[in-house]
Amino acid sequence: MMDVSLQLHGCSRTVFTDKRSHFNFKPFLATSFFPIRTTTTTQSSHASSWDKHYPVAGVSYRITASADFSRKRERKIYTARPKGSAPKGFMPRTQVRSSSQRRDHKNNGEKEGSNTTTSKQYIGTKKKTVEMKVDTDEEQTAQVPQGQKESGNDIDATFEEESSSRKPLSIVKVNQFTENGRIGLAGENMGKKPTVKNDLKDRATMAKSDEKGLEQKQRDITMKGDAQQNEIVELAGNKTKNQFVKQKSAKEDEMLVTNKKDEDDSALKFKLEMEAKLRKQALERLAEENFSKGNKMFYYPEVATPGQDIEVFLNKSLSALKNEPNVMIMGAFNDWRWKSFSMELSKTDLNGDWWSCQVHVPKEAYKADFVFFYGKAVYENNDTKDFCIPVEGGISIFEFEDFLLEEKRRELEKLAKEQAERERLAEAQRRIEAEKAAREVDRAQAKGEAERRRGMLQELMKKAVKSVDNVWYIEPSLFKGKDKVKLYYNKSSGPLANAKDIWIHGGYNNWKDGLSIVLMLVRSEKKEGDWWYADVVMPDRALVLDWVFADGPPQQAIIYDNNQRQDFHAIVPQTIFEELYWVEEEHEIYRKLQEERRLREEAIRAKVERTARMKAEMKERTMKLFLLSQKHIVYTEPLDVQAGSSVTVFYNPTNTVLNGKSEIWFRCSFNRWTHRLGPLPPQKMLPAGNGSHVKAIVKIPLDAYTMDFVFSEKEDGGIFDNKNGMDYHIPVFGGVTKEPPMHIVHIAVEMAPIAKVGGLGDVVTGLSRAVQDLNHKVDIILPKYDCLKFGNVKDFQFRKSYFWGGTEIKVWFGKVEGLSVYFLEPQNRFFGAGCIYGCRNDGERFGFFCHAALEFLLQSGSHPDIIHCHDWSSAPVAWLFKDHYMHYGLTKACVVFTIHNLEFGAPLIGKAMAYSDKATTVSPTYLQEVSGNTAVAPYLHKFHGILNGIDPDMWDPYNDGFLPISYTSENVVEGKRAAKETLQRRLGLKRADLPLVGIISRLTLQKGIHLIKHAIWRTLDRGGQVVLLGSAPDPRIQNDFVNLANQLHSSHHDRARLCLTYDEPLSHLIYAGADFILVPSIFEPCGLTQLTAMRYGSIPIVRKTGGLYDTVFDVDHDKERAQTQGLEPNGFNFEGADPSGVDYAVDRAISAWYDGRDWFNALCKRVMEQDWSWNRPALDYLELYHAARKLK
Repeated sequence: MMDVSLQLHGCSRTVFTDKRSHFNFKPFLATSFFPIRTTTTTQSSHASSWDKHYPVAGVSYRITASADFSRKRERKIYTARPKGSAPKGFMPRTQVRSSSQRRDHKNNGEKEGSNTTTSKQYIGTKKKTVEMKVDTDEEQTAQVPQGQKESGNDIDATFEEESSSRKPLSIVKVNQFTENGRIGLAGENMGKKPTVKNDLKDRATMAKSDEKGLEQKQRDITMKGDAQQNEIVELAGNKTKNQFVKQKSAKEDEMLVTNKKDEDDSALKFKLEMEAKLRKQALERLAEENFSKGNKMFYYPEVATPGQDIEVFLNKSLSALKNEPNVMIMGAFNDWRWKSFSMELSKTDLNGDWWSCQVHVPKEAYKADFVFFYGKAVYENNDTKDFCIPVEGGISIFEFEDFLLEEKRRELEKLAKEQAERERLAEAQRRIEAEKAAREVDRAQAKGEAERRRGMLQELMKKAVKSVDNVWYIEPSLFKGKDKVKLYYNKSSGPLANAKDIWIHGGYNNWKDGLSIVLMLVRSEKKEGDWWYADVVMPDRALVLDWVFADGPPQQAIIYDNNQRQDFHAIVPQTIFEELYWVEEEHEIYRKLQEERRLREEAIRAKVERTARMKAEMKERTMKLFLLSQKHIVYTEPLDVQAGSSVTVFYNPTNTVLNGKSEIWFRCSFNRWTHRLGPLPPQKMLPAGNGSHVKAIVKIPLDAYTMDFVFSEKEDGGIFDNKNGMDYHIPVFGGVTKEPPMHIVHIAVEMAPIAKVGGLGDVVTGLSRAVQDLNHKVDIILPKYDCLKFGNVKDFQFRKSYFWGGTEIKVWFGKVEGLSVYFLEPQNRFFGAGCIYGCRNDGERFGFFCHAALEFLLQSGSHPDIIHCHDWSSAPVAWLFKDHYMHYGLTKACVVFTIHNLEFGAPLIGKAMAYSDKATTVSPTYLQEVSGNTAVAPYLHKFHGILNGIDPDMWDPYNDGFLPISYTSENVVEGKRAAKETLQRRLGLKRADLPLVGIISRLTLQKGIHLIKHAIWRTLDRGGQVVLLGSAPDPRIQNDFVNLANQLHSSHHDRARLCLTYDEPLSHLIYAGADFILVPSIFEPCGLTQLTAMRYGSIPIVRKTGGLYDTVFDVDHDKERAQTQGLEPNGFNFEGADPSGVDYAVDRAISAWYDGRDWFNALCKRVMEQDWSWNRPALDYLELYHAARKLK
């Protein structure tokens, strides 16, 4: 039980029938008021502060409030007030009605016989009964006599007691200083300082009269300040008199508000004083306890919660700062990761050398960390452990991690928006500046054009006349612009004497606007001779009229009279001022230039935007295919894994080493197994309900960029499916953390377009650009040949020189297709032979280059993640690195080696295979074809087949300047038709709608030259046309094809052309204009010709070998094989290396062209929409690079 004593003094009569009355009080629970515990007070405990504020005399009574009061009463007599009724407080026992209020108060249901103590007597004429309700779990009421007093909105409660001293009535004001009618209790002396907030509604009632009854009235006064409704009933007279309620004046209402505010201020002040006193007592106790225990620090309140201010105390005399004049605090929250703070402490008035400061605990905190210091050298850091305060009731450490990631996401979004806005503003400023410069150029051009025209016109005006005797004249002789005149012509005077009709073709000002006057002349009946005339409206602003006569209108005339090729010119006598004309002419020229420029720039901008959109759409489709590429083994729902979401992983063990296992366990982590959470606990996969698949659900962290996983047969391991050592990886989108970029260096002897011989150069450039587009750093090291195409190198500049093996090597730098390229120029003239290959010392040249490239990386301090070398020419990089440079300082790198063609340099390739960390070749089928070769057979465990791609920017029919019109898959028919017509016209072929087969190839045995010859004749037999572009490095083969070209020129000159040379523009035109591209290679590691053909909408006809088989799916036989790759059939192929195989494919292709043009056009559209760029191969190479790094 909690006892509270209130001193009651009053008159001579007792107002309580029992010596004790029970009041149930709710304790005031504010943390700042009860920092430690609740204290019970007794009857004998008196508060001096209470006496100070409320001096009283007489007998003291104790009112006892019990926290478990409800359990001591038999029943609840309180009825909850209706919504909107007056606040809790003193409630009437009986219903009081009001005629002026819209709400009716319900009877509280109190019945006679209640155990509530009440007074049955009225004392004096100014006594009234007041019902007091104290807000607790079970409310009770007690009637006490109360003196009537009109003072604001408060009714003073007077507690009276008969006293021997017979002192006057003392009035105790119950002030409103706690919330909801609660009495706040705190500190060690709670019984001495009770406080009551007058959130109580006083109501006075009149007892019933024995004879007449007592009339009762009630009036509500609504206070706008706090919307609190008080009911005041004034009681006057005695039991036989009626009480009348008088209307208060506006002035009295104002006084009520003022008094109420004063009393509220007084109550608040009293409350704050009480809180301060209790806080001081608690701090003194804590200071004494902590000092006695030798603790240097404590904080208050003793339980820190989020959103709270805490006070941190340091005993300077016990700390390392005892000799310092001042103390500072430096800290942060959540292991020093959130909202740092620093401030100065102040000396307190607590006993001892205690200093303090206030620190606000943010809502995101679970812990506060801090140290004390002064200056830069002296710290109190709790013996190097730092001080910390746990925060209770807040978020957990894991929730805080997620919160930080969300904050980072928002920050990144904000930065992205700001960057986008900066780029937008920069672009707008660039356009403004470009427009300003363009205007100046246009003005200068307009001025120059106007001067040129003026000079020409002035020369013409010197020759112009008003008429020529017996040839022509104009009536009237004086005329000006817009006038209608008659121009007469003597037909018999010139070459039109025998013409049936006469026409005038005219213009003005030296044909300024071209042909603007076309009229037929009529014979004049009034003139003698053969005179004809036309009514001509003189052009406005004309200085000179220009014309010729003809025997018909334009496009139909045959005979002309053009004044012996000088044309006819007549002076306009009455014209505008010449200087004004040329000012206006210059302005008109300028306006037209501006309009032409605007239209041109808009077209370019629209084309750029469409190109970017098509590339993005293509890349998105390719990513989807990449994610679905292993659907027969593993896939996710949703397919695009988003950071912060949950994803279901489906796995089909029947296609893996775990086939038949009773259990499948899923082992997962993120960010290439480097995520802060580490590997997740193994998860047993459950049946998915769709055949043999099992599934597991994974929550993706917000800071994930890849999901990494493997499968096992047991929780603790056993047999694993780790994708042959590569592990399974799925990209995660939308995360706050991006994948750290790798640094890849290609060491190669070819690079398109500056040093290209074969496909190797295309791969180096295309792969590097695609990987760079995925936000990785790519550099290329290349020999500085004297035959480089320097026109394709931007910002070419000398960088440095270094020495290796006694030879000076100069380093040049430039940008090629947006890639950083370092050109090495040894001063021994190894690369000044005018060629890339073909020297007798090629092995020595390229071996020196490999050494020099690694030395350059070492001396420049570069530390790449991947060194990628290619074919036999840069194969020595692999063993030179592993045997030497890896130990000299290039310790970080891994070596990846790519075989482009095993036909050349097999011994060097075999040695590079042994030393490399990972190796690739350029197609899966070619890998199978060469897997038995002794150079690669021992290393199949690290050998991977990855298809090449083509550069979609270098081969793009929508932006190809060599084509008559640009086209996409949407207008492929029109684009290819225009290209075919241009190709036929350029090569002198018959301009007819015939099937056209193109062949673009080096003429070597590898390319199947005997099959090429047979295909040419077969196409001609089927009524088609053939165009071949290529040359042979072997003179005998070249001469053989020269003879074939001569033969075809004689027999099929309008349907066959063999162009035995290299011609880049013509190759683009053939790719676009041909219906089919033939590639009958005997072997083909990958092949780029068939990929480029499909990019231009031409259908490939290929032999089933190497990359040709991996990329061309026969429309008649390979539908299922194409579907496994997420594709549709796209061409024609054949087996064997004999003429019958070629005939089978060529016949089917040409028949399809003749028999179903709509079907064929749809096929052209389909192949254009397939992605054969580096988008997909780049993803595969990145997986390989990561797998190589995992071996380190």
